[in-house]
Amino acid sequence: MLGGVAFAMAGHVAEMTKIELPPPGREEVPVQLSRLLEAHEHILIAARTLARRATELGDDGTNDLLVSDVIRTNERQVWFVSEHLVDTPLVRARSRA
Repeated sequence: MLGGVAFAMAGHVAEMTKIELPPPGREEVPVQLSRLLEAHEHILIAARTLARRATELGDDGTNDLLVSDVIRTNERQVWFVSEHLVDTPLVRARSRA
């Protein structure tokens, strides 16, 4: 309705993501968890930026959607994963760049 293009195929989404894909093969669990937390942080940064912009434009509905659904959900996930890592040191994934 708004004239945008929806990307529904997994391959298209993977091409456009800012979240780095893991390397082929296996990684240690702490590395996988660090990637998961980084992915949530990418989402949170983008959602907070968009929520501020929606507020500036007076778009309360979009702001509410972003804050209530996207930001709160991802903050909860970061908290949940982090709480279960108390005794597990994170091992940061090396960037392939």
